[in-house]
Amino acid sequence: MRLCFAGLGVMGAPMAGHLVRAGHKVTGFNRTHQKALDWAGEYGMHAEAALGTALMGAEALVLCVGRDEDVRQTVLNAISHMKPGSLIIDHTTTSAKLARELAAVCTEKHIVFYDAPVSGGQAGAINGQLSVMVGGDETRYAEVVELTRPYTKSITRLGEAGAGQMAKMANQIAIAGAVQGVAEALHFTKCAGLDPDLVFSAISAGAAGSWQMSNRWATMAKDEYDFGFAVDWMRKDLGIALDEARANGAHLSVAALVDQFYSEVQAMDGQRWDTSSLHARLEARRKR
Repeated sequence: MRLCFAGLGVMGAPMAGHLVRAGHKVTGFNRTHQKALDWAGEYGMHAEAALGTALMGAEALVLCVGRDEDVRQTVLNAISHMKPGSLIIDHTTTSAKLARELAAVCTEKHIVFYDAPVSGGQAGAINGQLSVMVGGDETRYAEVVELTRPYTKSITRLGEAGAGQMAKMANQIAIAGAVQGVAEALHFTKCAGLDPDLVFSAISAGAAGSWQMSNRWATMAKDEYDFGFAVDWMRKDLGIALDEARANGAHLSVAALVDQFYSEVQAMDGQRWDTSSLHARLEARRKR
């Protein structure tokens, strides 16, 4: 297919690269045009400074940008340049309200919109091992599955527009509690004077084991927090989930508490640290 990929950051750039390697003709677009040029140079594709130009001849727009307003601006700009029957797949994490809004606007233009947020972080994007949560009409879901296959480990349609975003909220809620649990367990280990490596060996294969423990215990123990998904973005995602919870009546006491812990990490100049930096907050309190 001839595609336009908008948003060539730490997630989008490798995802778009997988599409190129799968044989698609991809034109890159990024608000910081140099990023698009760098990506295009690496993969032998074209980059355009204007979204409308990047969409010329495209059958689908795939995007992975930042916040709700970034997505709204990109999609509303894009649909005036896209032919009826075109496809839009949004991998950004946004509010479900926005997904429903854009799906309705696209329907009026005879364009099909899917919210398709991803989980797996930068490593998942690079290795083509992302989990995708999809909201949108079932009619063209098979096309979404096929198009995203080059960077997808699993993909699930949850329902109509917005359902994918709500599933991503559940994902982030679960991660928040899991990371805090691992951080506290490691913090306790250090306070008790135990060897973190031995404790990991003792507990990671049992009921306490998790992806977060397997992949972040050792790096947290070394105070290394440069592994992708930043605290600023996690707070954005948790804010979306907490807003949705206020609307649907869900009680997210742990997520709300961890969100406040992340605000303390931000105050430590940890805005760009990865989410495992909850451990840095605990260690800072211990050393006071």
